[in-house]
Amino acid sequence: MTKMRLALAALLATAATPALADTLVTNANGVTVDAKGKLERFTGILVGDDGKVKRLLHGEMLKLGGDTKVVDAGGRTVLPGLIDAHGHVMGLGFSAIQLDLVGTTSLDDLKARLKAYADANPGTGWILGRGWNQELWPTKAFPTAADLDAVVGDRPVMLERVDGHAVVANSAAMRAAGVTAATAAPAGGRIENGLFVDAATALIADKVPQPDEATRDRALAEAQKLMLRVGLVGAADMGSTMDDWATFRRLGEKGGLKVRIFSYASALPGWRGINGGKATGWMYGERLRLVGTKLYADGALGSRGAWLKAPYHDKPDTSGLHFYTDAQMLADAREVSAAGGQLAIHAIGDKANAQVISTYEAIATEFGARRRGRIEHFQIVDPADIRRLKPAGIIASMQPTHQTSDMMMAEARLGQKRLGGAYAWHTVERLGIPLAFGSDFPVESPNPFPGLSAAISRQDPAGRPPGGWRPQEKVSLGRALHGFTRGAAYAGFAERTLGCLDVGCQADFIVVDRDPTKVDPQSLAATKVLETWVGGEKAWGAE
Repeated sequence: MTKMRLALAALLATAATPALADTLVTNANGVTVDAKGKLERFTGILVGDDGKVKRLLHGEMLKLGGDTKVVDAGGRTVLPGLIDAHGHVMGLGFSAIQLDLVGTTSLDDLKARLKAYADANPGTGWILGRGWNQELWPTKAFPTAADLDAVVGDRPVMLERVDGHAVVANSAAMRAAGVTAATAAPAGGRIENGLFVDAATALIADKVPQPDEATRDRALAEAQKLMLRVGLVGAADMGSTMDDWATFRRLGEKGGLKVRIFSYASALPGWRGINGGKATGWMYGERLRLVGTKLYADGALGSRGAWLKAPYHDKPDTSGLHFYTDAQMLADAREVSAAGGQLAIHAIGDKANAQVISTYEAIATEFGARRRGRIEHFQIVDPADIRRLKPAGIIASMQPTHQTSDMMMAEARLGQKRLGGAYAWHTVERLGIPLAFGSDFPVESPNPFPGLSAAISRQDPAGRPPGGWRPQEKVSLGRALHGFTRGAAYAGFAERTLGCLDVGCQADFIVVDRDPTKVDPQSLAATKVLETWVGGEKAWGAE
């Protein structure tokens, strides 16, 4: 009898709970992309009460239930929600609450910003900042400890280069970190005049006091807001630490995680520490998932840490830095693959890319090509090596705005004769290699529209250079949009439910102020997002 009463109570409770209503988005100038990169039009979206696409409309009228919520798009352009295939979510958040050095035009500009920040934030604690790029300065010389000491000498200062592969520290920071003139650079790193490159950055960064939970939560909230504001409904977080994962989980447990995070643990320590070295399923309504791990094969081009097959054109005494022997990389890759995790390996220089391709070829032989090994950046590649990707099932995860930021520097670093495989999006696409697009935020802006513009024009937002840099590597608007939607989802094993507006997919879409098919690349880059919807619910609005 007791069981019957409980069953009846449960039935009555279910009956008393009102069913969630469908949502119809109508009067839309819809633009989406199919699985082959072909642009398609639609006029509306019927979203089920589960937050998934129930039907994509093409002018037809529907007979609606009385509880269906109708949203009039007012003839505005609706696009699928965009996914960044390579970002740093917590890095984006911290960059919003620390000293911003993005766009500094000279060393004096950096000093002025540092002084203003120090004056506005008095105390004895560390000053942290990021975003400087000496390639934008007249002298192109790296900043030094002495430069920082002249502005702030009584408290530690660490300022990160825009690409995250170098930091400059003042004398107080080096003292706090126990770094002296006798300190040797670790393998894969370099130290010079207070500048710490690649593996050497840990000598300073590891001594910086860790932010508390409240600060981390604030940073994540800022990152989420910044992402939604530019139309990003999700991102692959490349290099999640255990603290990052805990921060994601805290917001998820509160029901506040609106964006979708594909988490890739920070190297093997992170992989082993998060969930015991095992990938997770989707959590919090497909908002968070540990997919695999990220490894680094080399450094960055700007700090001459990218590992090249031949010496740098503008510094012939170095060919860059590498972090793994072939055997070490294969051993780490094998451990992650054996546990069912996906590998995402950073490789910028042609030598590093060749090493990673060889690693994935070995993994494909042992575990199968369906592992979808990712190469993050794939920037400077020997053209002969590009054809090796498809047979090994490798995904090229690339960032269009890196090309527009780096093009002049790439010419200086490599010389004209070695640019045949540089930022080669069209070549990758033509060979049938899966292509995913992102930004590497906060190295670049998280805004995907300058990325879409760069992909189709090979020009920066100002239209430089005329005709585009190495224009033969442009892709169509459809392929560019595919890279920021279906391609990014495929790169994280999520193509069945994310990155598309197919029936059964999550209803992630954005409303923007212009039709991307009817504007030039520079106007496309200036697109403003008016609304961002995630899972059929409005997550952000310009109002």
